[in-house]
Amino acid sequence: MPILNSSMHRLVDADDTPTLEPASEEQPLDSRLDTLLNTVLHAFNGKSRGFGHADAPPADATLLGQLAHYRAERIDFMTFSTEVSRSLVAALGEQLRGDGYLWVVHYRHGDTEYLALMQLLRREGLSLDDSGNLTTQSLINTSQLPLAVRVDLTQWAREGSRNYVAYLKASKKLVEALTPWIGCEEGADAGNETRMLLKAFSDFVEQEAFDDTQSRDSTDAVVNYASDQAAAGKPMALDDISRLVDETRPEAFFDYIRNSDYGLSPDVPADKKTINQFKRFTGRASGVSISFDSHLLGDSIEFNEAQDRLIIKKIPESLKTQLLDRKR
Repeated sequence: MPILNSSMHRLVDADDTPTLEPASEEQPLDSRLDTLLNTVLHAFNGKSRGFGHADAPPADATLLGQLAHYRAERIDFMTFSTEVSRSLVAALGEQLRGDGYLWVVHYRHGDTEYLALMQLLRREGLSLDDSGNLTTQSLINTSQLPLAVRVDLTQWAREGSRNYVAYLKASKKLVEALTPWIGCEEGADAGNETRMLLKAFSDFVEQEAFDDTQSRDSTDAVVNYASDQAAAGKPMALDDISRLVDETRPEAFFDYIRNSDYGLSPDVPADKKTINQFKRFTGRASGVSISFDSHLLGDSIEFNEAQDRLIIKKIPESLKTQLLDRKR
C-alpha cells in the first residue's frame, strides 16, 4: 500500500479548545508509516461508516473543493493538507477534543488512489531504558479513531460514481458538522445497501431457478467477494458480482438489477456485519427441495425444532399460483 504523500499536523487540546500546530514539511516515507496506515485503516474499515458524494461541483472552502485543486496541481500537498486541517479545526471546534494529530495521507492501494484525513490521539506509555529504569514516552493510540474521512479518488473521477466519500459515524452531531465541511451529501446506508444487494441476488437466484449446487456456489462466490471488499474498505462493483453469480452469462445479474427497482448504484458500499449474517440454507429430501436466505429465518420462515417443521409465511407467488391451479 504505497504512501504517496503524508503530513502529520499537531493538534493540541488546551482548556478544551483544540489548536492546530501545522507541520513544516511532509513526513519521510518508510515502512513504519506503512505499518501505521495499515493499522489505522483496519480500525476504520471495522467501524460504522457513512457514505456520501457531491451532486454539484464542491465549494472551494470544502475538503472536496480543496482536494479538486490539489488533484489539478493548482496547490501542492503541504498547502492542501495544512489548509484542510485548519478549516476542519475551525468547523468542528470542540468536537475535536483530544491531544494528538491530524494525519493527512495520499496513498495507493492496487489500482485505486485514496486521500484520507484522520484524527490520531496520543497516550502516555511505559518503557524501560538501557539500565532497566521505567520511563514514559508519548505513543499514538491506534485503538481509538475519533474522526476519519476517506475519499476514493479513482471512484470520484468515474462518471456516475457515488458513495466515494466514507467517514466514521461516531455521532449524529459529528456527522451533521462533518458532511458540510467535506462538501458532500449524506449518501447510502451501507447496511441497507448491502442488504438490498443480497436481496436482489436472492430474487435473481429464485427467478432463474438455480439448482442447489449452482445456488450454493454462487452464494459462496458473492459472499467471499463481498467479505474481501468489506475488509479492504472498498465498494462492491455490480459488474464484478454479476460475473461471479453466473459465469456463463456474466451480464445477466447486472441487467436484472438495472431493469428492476432496487435503487442500487453501480458501486455498493460493503457492510461487514450484514454480509456475515447472510447465508443460504438449502436441502433436498423425498422429492422436496428447499432453499432460502438466512435473513428470512424468524421473519417469513419459522423453524420448529420440537416438531421438525418449517413454517413458510410468505409463499412465492409463482408457487402459490401453481398450488391454487392444482386445487381447482
